[in-house]
Amino acid sequence: MDVNTKALKKNAFRVTKERGKTASRVRVPGGHMDACYLSMIQDIAEKYGNGTVHITNRQGFEIPGIDYTDMPKVNEMLQPIIEGLDINQTDPGTGYPASGTRNVSACIGNRVCPYACYDTTAFAKRIEKAIFPNDLHFKIALTGCPNDCAKVRMHDFGIMGMTLPRLDSERCVNCGACVKYCRRKSVEALETVNYRPKRNEEKCIGCGECVLNCPASAWTRDEKKYYRLTLLGRTGKRNPRLGEDFIKWVDEDSIIKIILNTYKYVEHYIDRSAPGGKEHIGYIVDRTGFEEFKKWALDGVQLPEIAEVTTPMYWKGVHYTKVTL
Repeated sequence: MDVNTKALKKNAFRVTKERGKTASRVRVPGGHMDACYLSMIQDIAEKYGNGTVHITNRQGFEIPGIDYTDMPKVNEMLQPIIEGLDINQTDPGTGYPASGTRNVSACIGNRVCPYACYDTTAFAKRIEKAIFPNDLHFKIALTGCPNDCAKVRMHDFGIMGMTLPRLDSERCVNCGACVKYCRRKSVEALETVNYRPKRNEEKCIGCGECVLNCPASAWTRDEKKYYRLTLLGRTGKRNPRLGEDFIKWVDEDSIIKIILNTYKYVEHYIDRSAPGGKEHIGYIVDRTGFEEFKKWALDGVQLPEIAEVTTPMYWKGVHYTKVTL
């Protein structure tokens, strides 16, 4: 049968190795959902797939073994999942309206993990609502703290939680626990001065170890949420590399604005002749130069006073040798 593979992929189905078969990709923003949707995925897999489900590395689900002719029926069965996860949709009952912008992934966050500095699921869903649907190839990941369990430096945008620690000196008993744990588990940003811990603001990475290990609760997390925004990590065949720090102590609203500005930048500069019309953001920045990207990214952005912007930015990574025969 004739299949429009471009339309198939846009509808979040995969072209597979098995002739006449496809796989449905299920978005789960932040990798978190109610358990009731698992049985719905099971029903699709058993009725129209081959009875198996793959958990993707972006925290979604992939249901293989679906006949091309069954895609409309699968989309109908996906509808309660799409609605339940509050995913933007243009035409209910027809599945996902785009797949270029990948599922926003996240670690489990402070709903469960004591190290996490914020609710990663809530922020991931906020980003998803702002950017989806879109055909541009963007990858965004969130992690709760500098431990970076979500490996966000491998993504176009990596969002890492930071805690601005506040000290109540009257509660401090000078036990030295915060200084010890900052030295053993973090970056030695604390020292004891006049029987009180003193924080080196330049060295502090906002990990929150002082807060976690203070037995007197003298250290607490600032009410405001801050983040470290890393840029343009990527895998691939030419120049895989880790993302580098762009802004430290940045707020949520600014991150959303920067991401949306980057969509405008990519729309303007993308190489339309790239294979499949897809070009990683990092390669576009390599071509235009970082300062041009920065001009677009920070347009209209009101950063908090404590924000630290890295400029200029440089990336290295692995450069595979191109051999000409």
